[in-house]
Order: sequence, then C-alpha cells, then structure tokens
Amino acid sequence: MTAPWLHIVGIGEDGLDGLVPATRAVVEAAEVILGGKRHHALADGIGANRIAWPSPFDAMIDAIEGMRGRRAVILVTGDPLWFSVGARIGRSIDPSEIVYHPQLSAFQLAAARMGWSLPDVETLTVHGRPVEQMIAFIQPDARLLVLTTGAETPAQIAAFLTDRGFGKSSMTVLAAMGGKDELRFDGLAESWDHDVPAFNTLAVECIAAPDAALLPRVPGLADALFQSDGTMTKQEVRAATLAKLMPMRGALLWDIGCGSGSVAIEWMRAARYARAIGIEPRADRRAMAGANALALGAPKLELVDGTVPAALDGLPAPDAIFIGGGLSLQTFEAAWAALRPLGRLVANAVTLESEAVLMELHAKYGGDLVRISVCRAEPVGRLTGWRPAMPVTQWSLVKR
Repeated sequence: MTAPWLHIVGIGEDGLDGLVPATRAVVEAAEVILGGKRHHALADGIGANRIAWPSPFDAMIDAIEGMRGRRAVILVTGDPLWFSVGARIGRSIDPSEIVYHPQLSAFQLAAARMGWSLPDVETLTVHGRPVEQMIAFIQPDARLLVLTTGAETPAQIAAFLTDRGFGKSSMTVLAAMGGKDELRFDGLAESWDHDVPAFNTLAVECIAAPDAALLPRVPGLADALFQSDGTMTKQEVRAATLAKLMPMRGALLWDIGCGSGSVAIEWMRAARYARAIGIEPRADRRAMAGANALALGAPKLELVDGTVPAALDGLPAPDAIFIGGGLSLQTFEAAWAALRPLGRLVANAVTLESEAVLMELHAKYGGDLVRISVCRAEPVGRLTGWRPAMPVTQWSLVKR
C-alpha cells in the first residue's frame, strides 16, 4: 500500500482560522497547493507554490499527478466527499494515497441557518450540471437544499416552481456562510427578483397550490404530462413495466424503441443518479423524448439515432433493458448478451407477431409472461361505460 502523499482539505469562509490545528499544519507545511482563486485567497500568506484548477477541468488528474513527490494539498469548499471534487479524484488515484480533511459543508451550514433537520431534507447539486434535474424533487412540503451553478440559478428554479403550481414556495439564498460577509436573501418563487452572488446555496420549502402538478417519483405519471404521438407506453402499463425493471441508484437502462421516452424518464426519476440511453430511429420522436426529459427533470437522458440490433453495438453494458419497439429474436439476443449479471429485461408486445416472439422466448428462457388489460371509464351517449385499451403482453426475466 502506498503511503498517503495527497491531502484534500475542505476550507470555509473563515479560512485558515476555521481549520483544526492538525489540518492547518498540513496546509502551512505544503510545498504545492492546488485550488480555485477563491480557495487560494482563503489560505493566503503561505509560501507554497500555487496551482490553479486546470482548464479544461478533465486535465485535473494529470495536474495532480504532477504534484506527486512533494507535500501536496488540494483546497476545496466544505466536505471534499459531499458533492465535491474529492470523490472524482478518489476514482482516479488510490484512496490509500489520499488524506481527506472535511470542513463543515454548505448543506450543514444552510440547514443550521434554516433550522432544518438535515436528514429530513433533500440535498441536491446543480453546480456545473443541468438545472432541470432538480425538477424531479419538487413535491408538496418537500425541503430542498441546492448547491447552485451561478447567480442565475435561483431565478431558474423559481420559474420551475411557479410553472408547476408551487409559486408560494419560500426560497432563501445563502452566500459566504461562516464568513464576515455572509449574506441572506428571502422571497417567494412567484415573485423572486433578488440579485445574488454567483457562489450561493439555495434553500426551498415547497408549497403546493390546490392545482399544482403532482409529479411523484414513483413510476406511473399521467400520460398527459408527456408529448407523444400516441404510441407511448401508457400510464398503468408503464408503472408495471418499471416495477419489473427495478430502478436502482446509478443503474443504466437501455430503452429500445424509446418513442416519447416515458419509460426511460420515469426510470431516471425513480432512483438517484439512474441513467438511461434511449434508442429511437425517428427524429420526431427523439425530439419529443428530449423535450419530455427536460420538462420532467431527467435532462441527462441520452438519445441514440439508430435501428436495432445494430444500434446496440458499442453502448455501455446496461443494468436493465426495456424493449418497447423493434422486438425481434436478433434484438433480444444482442440485448441479452450485453446485459450485466442480475440485469432485468422487460419486453412489451401489442401485436400478434410480437406476441409470438415473446412466446418463443419465454419457452426457451423462462421468466414471467403476463397479459395486462386496462379499461377506462368513458361516456357512452349520456351514460358511462368501460372502453378497453389494447391488451399488452409483457415478458420479464432476470439474468442469473
């Protein structure tokens, strides 16, 4: 095991004075310090060689490796392993070579300022990431702490809240927490008009109006929430499909024949950091899927133009696969070969030809074969009756 040579130090607005003595001694003894302009200013007066964050940011690991052999310190904000760069560094450099020195995080400081119990809030970051991904967390009475990406972010989030019937939600922007220049801005989403510093943390208490959009993270969103040409996996079948796909934290889904993207989007909403690749040959449907992903808080949905099975070549191995279109024996075989162990595969069919394929696959591979029938109450003249939707045959199995 290599001895630790790299120290990643969380530093707050109180600078060196806020560090415990042992950590301060590490910083003061450093030969080389890497950090942002703000971090260097917080640790002024130390004679170490100073290095700025490289541009592009992906060059960071090479820059850090160049510090090997010297007493090296990286300065970050707060807790290096909580939505910070420490985790990224630890994936490229053996953690046994690193010593982490956590400081109070922005989440801890913000929770203290708001008087909120930290385990009872959602902690999110949109720093350097699509702001739309926070939309999935807008729920009645939810409390959110959000690391923002700039001065404009609170206004963007205020618009998301207002557009969804959460305009009465209280918003608080906190800046320079723990320092002599700490600032606080309070307001409502529907009337938010503050100019705030670029480096800030946002606290939101979601308040729903009686007509607010309810967008639970449990699968089964209303069909009307999706742009579609009518060929989408409908609400009740979609909920059953996602139950068999089993969304999990960080897991990757292939949505083959993704259409409007409803299954892939609900997969991404259902579990933290869940990823999805939608394979769809029609440009108009890919456009609808992309728009739906932005509107419903899954902006990282990846869309691939191509037909299966050829379009599957070269894609990262999935944890789950949904075949909603393009079903064939060849597509199944290519998908099954790529699926990771314990991966889940679900295929839905509405035509007799596709159902015959599922019957053949079920006979060979086993799994669960079910037929899902849904009827909706609709007017029949002046009365009401049941109108059946096309039944869906669903085949599912787990790769053992």
